[in-house]
Amino acid sequence: MNSINKKGFDTKKQDASRKFVRQPKKPIVMSTASTLQVLYEDNHIIAVNKRSSDIIQGDGKGDKSLCEVVAEYVAKKYLKPGKAFIGTVHRLDRPVSGVILYAKTSKALSRLTTMFRHREIQKMYWAVVMPTINPPEDHIVNYLKKNSKLNKSHAHSRPGDDRKEAELLYKVVGQSDHYTFVEVLPKTGRHHQIRVTLASLGSPIKGDVKYGAKNTNDNASVHLHARRIDFIHPVKKEAVTIIAPPQDDKLWDEFVALDLKLQK
Repeated sequence: MNSINKKGFDTKKQDASRKFVRQPKKPIVMSTASTLQVLYEDNHIIAVNKRSSDIIQGDGKGDKSLCEVVAEYVAKKYLKPGKAFIGTVHRLDRPVSGVILYAKTSKALSRLTTMFRHREIQKMYWAVVMPTINPPEDHIVNYLKKNSKLNKSHAHSRPGDDRKEAELLYKVVGQSDHYTFVEVLPKTGRHHQIRVTLASLGSPIKGDVKYGAKNTNDNASVHLHARRIDFIHPVKKEAVTIIAPPQDDKLWDEFVALDLKLQK
C-alpha cells in the first residue's frame, strides 16, 4: 500500500457563464431525450452513457441536468402524463463521461443509495494520463481535503481536519507514443478522487488543467471515462454488469483496441 502527499496544481479561472475551466474550442453537445444513449433499462433502473458535456445537477446557468433528460426520455417513451420519477444515486464530474445509473422507482432509489453507501457497487474507470505513471500498478490510500470555493481537492498522506480517507487501485494496461492507458478501481467515492490522486502521482489526466494537464481538450472533456459498473440488481437480485463505450476520439479508440486485444 502506498500513500502520497504532493501539493495541488494552480487552478485556472473558470468561465463566468459556463462551468468549464477554459472556453471549449468545439461546440458543446449535451444529451437530449432523443439522443440519450441508454445502456440498460427495466422497470426499476435505467443506465445511460453520460457525455462529457452533461451535468448531473443543475448549475443555475440554464443547462438541463442529465436527470431531467432521462425523466423526459422515460415520460415520452412510456407516454406518461406529467413528469416521470427518476432518482439520482451517484454522480460524475461534468467533464467525465461514462455509465451512470438512475432509479425509476423509490424502492430502487432507496436500495441503490444504501448499496453505494456500503460500497456494494463496483465501478471501473479508464483514464488516459501523461506521460506515464509509476509504479505501473498500485493500491493508493490518501486523505483528500475539498476546497469548495475552488471546487478542487488536495491529496495528503495523513489524516487531518476536514480530510476524508480515499482509496483506489490502478493498473497500467498499455501505452502510446505520448500517453499511458490506465484502469482505475475506486473503493471510495470522494470529490475528484481519481483526478487528484493520479495528478498527485505526477500523472495528470489528459485535458484536466485543473489538476496539472498542460492543455485542455477541444470539447472541454477530460480523458476519464466510467467504463463499467457491477452490482446486484436492487429488486431482481441478479448480477448486473453494464459497460459504456467511450466517446468518438482517437485515444479512446486506441484504448478500446487495446482492451479487445487483452481480452483475446
